[in-house]
Amino acid sequence: MSEIAPAITVETEDQYRESIERLKSFAKRVHVDVSDGEFAPVFMVEPSKLWWPQEWTVDIHAMVSHPLDYVDQLIALKPNLITFHAETDVNLLPVFEKIKKAGIKAGLALLKPTVPATVAEEIKAADHVLVFSGDLGHYGGTASLMQLEKVRLIKAINPTVEIGWDGGVSVDNAFTLAQGGVNVLNTGGAVNKADNPDEVYAALVREINKQGVI
Repeated sequence: MSEIAPAITVETEDQYRESIERLKSFAKRVHVDVSDGEFAPVFMVEPSKLWWPQEWTVDIHAMVSHPLDYVDQLIALKPNLITFHAETDVNLLPVFEKIKKAGIKAGLALLKPTVPATVAEEIKAADHVLVFSGDLGHYGGTASLMQLEKVRLIKAINPTVEIGWDGGVSVDNAFTLAQGGVNVLNTGGAVNKADNPDEVYAALVREINKQGVI
């Protein structure tokens, strides 16, 4: 079963508030980006400024070079999931353990060049693996469907892990991504830049729930 999670990728508190207003009438699970200006080329709203409607399930995607500087702040927000990048050159296993002890799911994000086998231990320890196909810190980009091969490789390492996808999700490819084993389709510009975000969200939900034809 797959889900659509609109993404909030913004730089200011005003933009963050506007995004929540746009999404709150229909979104159930939401992906919030955090960035330090180093790992990704832009600064996002600081963790201390984050909030969301109580009924939302919120996943935080931390595009930061130093996870240890952020993990306590993010845990304090009590999201559903906290995801850090494999490419930080930090041992994420104790970070994941700390997140899990707080009753929060631990996620691992993989940039396009990263081969799952090189981070097998982190994948085994993760509750969620995010296949990143977009541009760090920006809406837009294209969904490189070649990255779907990673889903098979990740599942071979951890068969029960939840798979997320970030980058270029649209009505045109949502069905293919869902059929390819992606559980959580994080969609940025397709919903947030739409004149009718609720209608686009509904169309995406219909796509992922279509029955495949063999």
